[in-house]
Amino acid sequence: MFLGLDLGTSGLRAVLANDGGTIIASSEGTYPVAHAHPGWSEQDPADWIAALNGCVAELRSSHPAEFAALKGIGVSGHMHGATCLDDSGDVIRPCILWNDTRSHAEAAALDAAPRVRDLSGNIVFPGFTAPKLVWMQKNEPENFARVAKVLLPAAYLNFYMTGRYFADMSDSAGTSWLDVGARDWSDVLLSASGMRRDQMPELVEGSEAGGTLRPELAADWGVSSDVAVVGGGGDNAVAACGVGTLREGDGFVSLGTSGVLLAAKDSFAPMPSSAVHTFCHAIPGTWYQMGVILAATDSLNWLSRNLGKGAADLSRDLGETISGPGDLRFLPYLSGERTPHNDSAIRGAFIGLDIGAGHAELTQAVMEGVSFALRDNLAALESTGTKLDRVLAIGGGSQSPYWVELLATLLNIQIDLPEAGDFGAALGAARLAICGATGAKPTDIMTAPAVAKTISPRADLVAAYQDAWQKYRASYSAIKAIQ
Repeated sequence: MFLGLDLGTSGLRAVLANDGGTIIASSEGTYPVAHAHPGWSEQDPADWIAALNGCVAELRSSHPAEFAALKGIGVSGHMHGATCLDDSGDVIRPCILWNDTRSHAEAAALDAAPRVRDLSGNIVFPGFTAPKLVWMQKNEPENFARVAKVLLPAAYLNFYMTGRYFADMSDSAGTSWLDVGARDWSDVLLSASGMRRDQMPELVEGSEAGGTLRPELAADWGVSSDVAVVGGGGDNAVAACGVGTLREGDGFVSLGTSGVLLAAKDSFAPMPSSAVHTFCHAIPGTWYQMGVILAATDSLNWLSRNLGKGAADLSRDLGETISGPGDLRFLPYLSGERTPHNDSAIRGAFIGLDIGAGHAELTQAVMEGVSFALRDNLAALESTGTKLDRVLAIGGGSQSPYWVELLATLLNIQIDLPEAGDFGAALGAARLAICGATGAKPTDIMTAPAVAKTISPRADLVAAYQDAWQKYRASYSAIKAIQ
C-alpha cells in the first residue's frame, strides 16, 4: 500500500492506493488561513501535522489491514511557502504562503538583479520564496537571524515524517534559489537574497526516496519503520503525474481556485519575459511550463458569495452550451495576476454594466473573464515555442459543460474530460511513492485516465470569441492606468 498526501491551501487530502495505483480509501482534513494584514496570507504548520495525523487515524480505522501494509509515502504541496526553522528544527513563525503579496518590492528588486532570471528561468514573482526571506530580513531581523533551514510546505511534511531535510526539484524550482536547468541550488541566486546553501534542504527527484519514517512515528501509525518517503513535489507537477502529463505535447487545463494551463517539456527552454513558469517536473530529466491565473473558480465563488446563490446554481442557469460572447466584461484580477502581467497590485473590474444585467449576465462575464485570462496564458506559452493541440480538463470548474465548451472555443483546441474517478495531486503523490519504493518506471505507473468525452471548439463562434478576447486584452492597460 502507498499513501499519497495532497497538502492544499485549505486542507489536506490523503489517499491509500495499491501498487497498481488503484485508490482503496481516502480521508480529508481542513485548516484555516490567516490574513493579519492586507496582502498577507499565513498558515501554522502545526495545523498541517494535525490534519495529517487525523487523516492517518481515519484511514487506519477504516482500513486497518491495508494501512498496516504501507510501503511508501509521497507528498504534493502548495508551492512557494516559506516555512522557517531554527537549529532545533522548531518553526520560527507562521508559513508565508504562495498567495501572500507583501514582498512585491523585494521580488522586483531580486528580479532586476544580475543573472537571476537567467539561472532561475523565471521572473521572481512576489509569491515566490526568496523575496519572502528578503522581507523577513528587513522587517523581522530577529526571526531572520534564527533561520537554519527554509522548507517548502511539502518538505516540512517530509521533515516531520522522517526527521530529514529534503525537497524535490519541482517544488524547489519555485523558490528563485534553484538553477532550474541544472536541477541544483545556485549559490548566485542564494547570495542575491542573503541566503546560504546550508540553509536549504537536500535535493532529490520527486520519485526518489529521501528517507524513511521516524521509528516513533511508524510505531504510532502501526506500520513498519522502513516505509519510504519520496521527494514528492509541487502541486501542479504532482497533479500532472496523477493525470499522466509527462511528455512533450501533453497538457492540462485546471479550473480550480487558481487557473493553470500546463504543458510537459522534454527539455529546459525558459522565456522569463513571457511570465510563463518554467519548472522542473517531479520525475527525472523532465520539465514543464505553465501559465497561472490567480482567481479561476475563486472568481465564481466570489460572485456566488455576493449574490447569495451557489456557484453550481449560477453555472446551471447558463445552460450547457455557449451562444457567443456577452457585452459585459469581467477582469478576474481579484488578487492581482501572474501570467502574463506579473502584477500583484492590479485588481478586478466589471466593464459595460447595464441596468438590465442580472445574475446570468454577471455569471457569463465571470466565466468569460477567467477563460480570456487562460487564453492569455496560451498566448504566453506559444510565445516560448510550446504547442498544445489538446488538453485534459481537471478541477471543479470542469464540471460545467458551458465553461468547458467556452474554454475549448477560446483556446481553439480540443479538451478531453476524464471519466469520473479519483485522480489528481493525491493520486500523483501516491504514484511517486510507488516509483520510489518499488523502482517502477514513471511512464508505466503515471498513465492518463480514460477519456469520457471530448469537447471540440465551436467553429461557428471561434472568430467572435477571438475578437472579444482582443478587446479583453486591451482592458488591462486601461484599468491599470486608473487604479
